[in-house]
Amino acid sequence: MDLERIERNSFLVIGRAGMDLYADPPGAEIEGASRFFACLGGSSGNIAAGIARLGGKASIVTVVSDDAVGRFTVKELRGYGVDTSHVRSVGGEFRNSLAVVETRLENCQSVIYRNGAADFEMTEDDLRGLPFADYGAMILTGTALAAEPSRGAAFSAMERARRAGLPVMLDVDYRPYSWRSGPEAAEAYGKAALSSDIVVGNDDEFAVMAGGPEKGLDRARELAAGGTRIVVYKMGERGAVTFTGAGSFETGIFPVEALKPTGAGDAFLAGFAASLAAGKSLEVSVRRGAAAAAIVVSRVGCAPAMPTLDALEAFLSEHGEHPA
Repeated sequence: MDLERIERNSFLVIGRAGMDLYADPPGAEIEGASRFFACLGGSSGNIAAGIARLGGKASIVTVVSDDAVGRFTVKELRGYGVDTSHVRSVGGEFRNSLAVVETRLENCQSVIYRNGAADFEMTEDDLRGLPFADYGAMILTGTALAAEPSRGAAFSAMERARRAGLPVMLDVDYRPYSWRSGPEAAEAYGKAALSSDIVVGNDDEFAVMAGGPEKGLDRARELAAGGTRIVVYKMGERGAVTFTGAGSFETGIFPVEALKPTGAGDAFLAGFAASLAAGKSLEVSVRRGAAAAAIVVSRVGCAPAMPTLDALEAFLSEHGEHPA
């Protein structure tokens, strides 16, 4: 894998983008809220926005609904500086991803609307003419693998990226409501992981990939063993273990007064990728990803909570890492 290629700081991000509606004010329950705060959502949309906020270039490939929610999503992406020239809209009964979320820690509700999801309509036609060779790396969020024709297009994108010499980063991003069964998810994720240079997921996601909660850590270790693949195994408050062909290392977290549990994974991936692009070491990049995650869970929203580079540097200078 050519890590130096990532230093071009230009990412092709593939997956879903949508609208998030947060019950307002913070702490309110959805059923008792009288107003909502609207912002960009969807894992790939959030990651692309996070990279752009940290000074990188991000282009997103996705499909949105040809309606007000789809147009809102594209407007928000552009507002963060994300290139939307590879976003297609689709009509009919297909609808954009929509999440209704609470800003609270205890019993936080997140209601996701994914019936007839527009982003699952991504096809290989959406990849035609994409200048893969112009980018530094490709990021794929695993939700794109949950249904056809998106699944086939995602695997095709991974193959095209590899032919163009792009490092492929897989954010497992397992959402059980998008899949017909666990075994189907395990098969698709397993194939995608073997086609990726960097695999990032949490303990639950690796457990799904491995077919059981007691097998996830071993699966992460096996993916990295004896090769050039990097695997980041996140464990929430227990930090993370990063595996490479040369061994492994543990990293901790940055304790903050969290407002909500959502958004940490997207922020981690954005901070991690942007740090690699800045020429930081692998271990430093994992730590900076953890710092970005800590910042986002302490703010309202996900995309609007993503730190700028100055904010991330200030946070790191003021907060110590809690050991793994």
